[in-house]
Amino acid sequence: MKKIYTLVLCLSVTTVMAMDIDERKILSLNEMQRNHILTEMRALLWGTQQILQALSEEDMMAVARHARMLGMEMTHKGEDHLHSVLPENFMQLGMSVHQSFDQIAADAETLKNPKHTLIQLSNTMQHCITCHAAYQIRTTELPAKAENHPAHHKHH
Repeated sequence: MKKIYTLVLCLSVTTVMAMDIDERKILSLNEMQRNHILTEMRALLWGTQQILQALSEEDMMAVARHARMLGMEMTHKGEDHLHSVLPENFMQLGMSVHQSFDQIAADAETLKNPKHTLIQLSNTMQHCITCHAAYQIRTTELPAKAENHPAHHKHH
């Protein structure tokens, strides 16, 4: 009976593990491109936290200031090298996030309505969730340290 229980348990675990296979589209990027995208994502996350903080203080001018920094002006920071390697849908999702932050900034200044801004921010975060659910980043080359030591290999 123990053997049957163990077998069923192993099959169950294997089935659960099989369902956890990452089926997101792989974006193969070099280290520089990967770092650029991850740096931008961290900036978006930090800025979103700053917006939430400003909303908690009902400081709509700070909301507008932080949102504007995450808007389309953020996209002018050397992204030309990414257009040829990223899928169009990924780029569209990214641009929609930046456009949403521009709209959040404009509405924060004119409407000065924290609840409206929260709804906008929630909708904007849905773009982030959609993108993270669809894509994963993998590097196409070894980092400089690993290249100097051929016996070492990179783990993902």
